[in-house]
Amino acid sequence: MSIGIEKTLEIADRVERFVREEIVPYERDTRRDHHDAPTDELVMEMREKARAAGVLTPHILSDGSHLSQRETAIVLERTGLSPLGPLACNTGAPDEGNMYLLGKVGSPEIKERFLKPLVEGRARSAFFMTEPASEGGAGSDPSMMLTTCRPDGNHWVINGRKAFITGAAGAKVGIVMAKADEGACMFLVDLPDPAIVIERVPNTIDSSMPGGHATIRIDNLRVPADQMLGQAGEGFKYAQIRLSPARLSHCMRWYGACVRANEIASDYACRRQAFGKALVDHEGVGFMLAENLIDLKQAELMIDWCASVLDTGDLGTAESSMAKVAVSEALMRIADRCVQVMGGSGVTGDTIVEQVFREVRAFRIYDGPTEVHKWSLAKKVKRDWKTAQAG
Repeated sequence: MSIGIEKTLEIADRVERFVREEIVPYERDTRRDHHDAPTDELVMEMREKARAAGVLTPHILSDGSHLSQRETAIVLERTGLSPLGPLACNTGAPDEGNMYLLGKVGSPEIKERFLKPLVEGRARSAFFMTEPASEGGAGSDPSMMLTTCRPDGNHWVINGRKAFITGAAGAKVGIVMAKADEGACMFLVDLPDPAIVIERVPNTIDSSMPGGHATIRIDNLRVPADQMLGQAGEGFKYAQIRLSPARLSHCMRWYGACVRANEIASDYACRRQAFGKALVDHEGVGFMLAENLIDLKQAELMIDWCASVLDTGDLGTAESSMAKVAVSEALMRIADRCVQVMGGSGVTGDTIVEQVFREVRAFRIYDGPTEVHKWSLAKKVKRDWKTAQAG
């Protein structure tokens, strides 16, 4: 649904004021888990403030309709101005992608039971697809999925292991992918469940997502048949509906974070004196900040272009791959330059620049690493060539 640029900017401006005035101070809050991620107590406290300010889940309107992708970009970029902003405003991964999927394909019963608490910001969710590489399970290639599901009366029974499941610890809603004889299947489950065991939560380079990225064991999980999304064998089809918008929303949020990091680095360079003048007046520093402006604008335009494709109803698989590669690589350059401009200060926790650098480095892997997307695009080049030759 499109609400128009004027209304979108009004929402985005309110979001930005809220994030800068109410959420940025929380960046110093010490309520963190042992992986340095914000605790659920902190998340829910910030969400109550967002609810009071009218900016909770701002990309989904009160009637349940979703902003267009171009409008979503404008709003989500503002939530990203703090690493805590997406958590506070309920626009972060994996919840944002899960809400989008359930809003598109969930039955009325599933929407009421599983989607509503997510939209209201009262629950977190997890998407169980990736599997341990050491066991040959699904990673960037979902066709390698080893987790199985089989019908048993009016239930399905699921067994397998999952890895890097973001937010599983503390989540209330789970979307579990498994394979049946008919093909991939997708199920909605209540969490926690004794059949879903968190084996470990590894330490990772990023620290912005509550619950970390857990390794999971699923032992004879029984799920009622009416909690399957669609029919058996349709799991990959539904995953594709989620895939491109989720890739792009990562770009939106981390774009906002890099805007803020660049603001901090620019302020430092203009204030800091060295060798008789401000750092920004030294070409080596000033040129890095100039390059940041170029990369930020290119990233912004790439996001808007891909969003416009998705708004036509196209799955945008190739376009989202191009955007994911271009934006994640550009943001990595920006984050790296911000650290470099700030020198020793850039590698400390005194500002969010150091965290943004870590988060964006991980983003180059989230939702498919750069190399997988390039490989996919190269296959498209070959397919298009064959089609042209045949024509």
